[in-house]
Amino acid sequence: MAEKKKPAKSDAQRSWQTAMGLLFIGASIFLLLAVTSYLFNWRADQSELDSWLNRGVRARNILGRLGARASHLLVYESFGVASYFIVWFVFAAGFRLAFRIALVRFSKLIGNTLFFLLWLPTALSFALFSHPTLGGMLGYQINAYLAGFIGKLGIALAVIFSGLLYLVRYYGLTPEKLSGYFKKKKLEKIRSPLRAEAQTAESDVFIERTPESGGNPGGSDSKPRGDPIPGDSAQGVDMEISIQPREKVVAESAAKQRLVEKYGEFDPRLSLHHYRFPTLGLLKEYPSGDITVDQNELERNKDKIVETLSHYKIGISKIKATIGPTVTLYEIVPEAGIRISKIKNLEDDIALSLAALGIRIIAPMPGKGTIGIEVPNSHPSIVSMKSVLSSEKFQHTQMELPIALGKSISNETVIVDLTRMPHLLMAGATGQGKSVGINAVLTALLYKKHPAEVKFVLVDPKKVELTLYNKIERHFLAKLPDSEDAIITDNTRVIHTLHSLCIEMDARYELLKDAMVRNIKEYNAKFKARRLNPESGHRFLPYIVLVIDEFSDLIMTAGRELETPLARLAQLARAIGIHLIIATQRPSVNVITGLIKANFPARIAFRVTSKVDSRTILDSGGAEQLIGHGDMLLATGSDIRRLQGAFIGTREVGEITDFIGAQRAYATAMHLPAYRGEADGYLPSESDLDGDRDALFDSAAKIIVENQQGSASLLQRKLKLGYNRAGRIIDQLEGAGIVGPFEGSKARRVLVPDLNTLETVLNALQ
Repeated sequence: MAEKKKPAKSDAQRSWQTAMGLLFIGASIFLLLAVTSYLFNWRADQSELDSWLNRGVRARNILGRLGARASHLLVYESFGVASYFIVWFVFAAGFRLAFRIALVRFSKLIGNTLFFLLWLPTALSFALFSHPTLGGMLGYQINAYLAGFIGKLGIALAVIFSGLLYLVRYYGLTPEKLSGYFKKKKLEKIRSPLRAEAQTAESDVFIERTPESGGNPGGSDSKPRGDPIPGDSAQGVDMEISIQPREKVVAESAAKQRLVEKYGEFDPRLSLHHYRFPTLGLLKEYPSGDITVDQNELERNKDKIVETLSHYKIGISKIKATIGPTVTLYEIVPEAGIRISKIKNLEDDIALSLAALGIRIIAPMPGKGTIGIEVPNSHPSIVSMKSVLSSEKFQHTQMELPIALGKSISNETVIVDLTRMPHLLMAGATGQGKSVGINAVLTALLYKKHPAEVKFVLVDPKKVELTLYNKIERHFLAKLPDSEDAIITDNTRVIHTLHSLCIEMDARYELLKDAMVRNIKEYNAKFKARRLNPESGHRFLPYIVLVIDEFSDLIMTAGRELETPLARLAQLARAIGIHLIIATQRPSVNVITGLIKANFPARIAFRVTSKVDSRTILDSGGAEQLIGHGDMLLATGSDIRRLQGAFIGTREVGEITDFIGAQRAYATAMHLPAYRGEADGYLPSESDLDGDRDALFDSAAKIIVENQQGSASLLQRKLKLGYNRAGRIIDQLEGAGIVGPFEGSKARRVLVPDLNTLETVLNALQ
């Protein structure tokens, strides 16, 4: 005889929860009836309560002696009529256990119950001291204690203001809301008669006729609509005008609006609601943070510039100095008739006269009628990350993905929005500040965004630059499902990750199409407003930032295989919230190709060794004149600005990641869609081709054939599946000859033309 299968542990636990829930619901109904009956019969039953176990005693309570005794303990000896809140608490708890439906948020339920068990007995006993059942013994004792402590007036004030505090705390009652409510009521009183008058006027529409000669001068010139209009005797035709009543207008998404009113907007941060953002105290403050330039140095540089230009018969009518952290900008206005190109060609001569490295001439300065000469300071200041992140500009920014780069020559904090860039290319010689720049970008996002709002995909072929971010893997990082390390160091894994991001990009575009929006910002706003159903596959979409350090090393080893998915992401991924940051120390044309440059309009150039490298990065010279140590040129379109990058040390990054990593995190890092190339055995296994097909195989086949689209994302949306299961079904459909082989990021070709042919194929497979 076969052994009887034991129920799973989860099933047994669920059965126990259901039983306990039903028990709680029954107890709440019993208490509700007992307490209600007690309020009418308490005088008759009170004298008999001491003998409630005696079978000869008859109670007036509808639930007999037990009901009379239980309600007496709750009402008279404890909480008075506030006992109904205990009844409600027991019922709501039981309903949640039995049916897994929360009638009210549990924390709110506990808070309301505790408040009213104390406040209501106190208030009722104070107002109706002569009635013993309304406030109960608890209310009596509280009033007796407070009367000697703060007096009756103090009790009244305590009751009133504690009630007001409750309304403010739990229902957000404010003077502005009350004022708005009364204004709305007043406007309704004013609008009601006007609306009625307008409706009456709308129903009385007249068609005006132009009086003709021979017409009746005393007759009416108009007739109400809906009545026949007598025609002219020459025409002999009557015309009747009829206007259909206006159709009722229903507000769009009214049911979903009620969801927002009941539960509020969806907040993605609630998944880690205890998360604390890093504090500015984790960052180091450098003593040389203030800009200090010797006045004698400024005068000396000015005199040498004027003297050098005078040797070439170039006169200056005006000169102005703007002091920055590492560079001082001298703006000159040449005399009339001086050619700008003549000054531009004197760059080396001015550098020689000033005995300075890194002279850069901007002729002319964009938006100004001046020529700029940038001269490095003899004692440069350090721009600390703390000074940038603590600035009012960064703290109050409303940008989606704000990144703090550093300070300009005018000592202005430079904050840019990565979503507007929308990708960033960083290049420069070794040791000039690229790694520090990447840390500054990531740190700014860590200080501004919650783990639910942004995820990082980090690629580090050197295996040492980004390892500190391993500590925040379960907070901020994303990786392939089968990856052990979140920081990607293997070239093959890089290619797979890029293809995986392409799959994620396609899936997100499908979600945007279904939601009828154009970009991730509109989509998330619609999802937060509860206008998109998660059961239809919709979800909150975090931004994904892909960071690739040492891009040149990857190009050397992977080449074209890497560039194709990367270019596809750069071209298409901005609208769905995937942004790329690429850094390289070898800015040659075979690394920074025309395809890459076309899709990376925002570029940062650190110091390079030659003008050719500068033109490769920026399409113009200037980067070869930088002084290093974070000195950079930021190009956004046709505008090029010189900045001093914010400095953040490795120790500071370690303390920030330690602070975040020590907090409660998600169970795992964010999993990107699975991707397996042909070399990794992407073809279906024998079990897939045999009888171990998924239970939804037939349904999936019909959906694929009906839509003529062989994609896992389609099955995810239609059948509400996870990505891995949908991918396995696609493999099984390939083995059955219903869809074609894998073709990269494109959907598979459907080999079955219609449902009749599919029916024949499915019958043959059985």
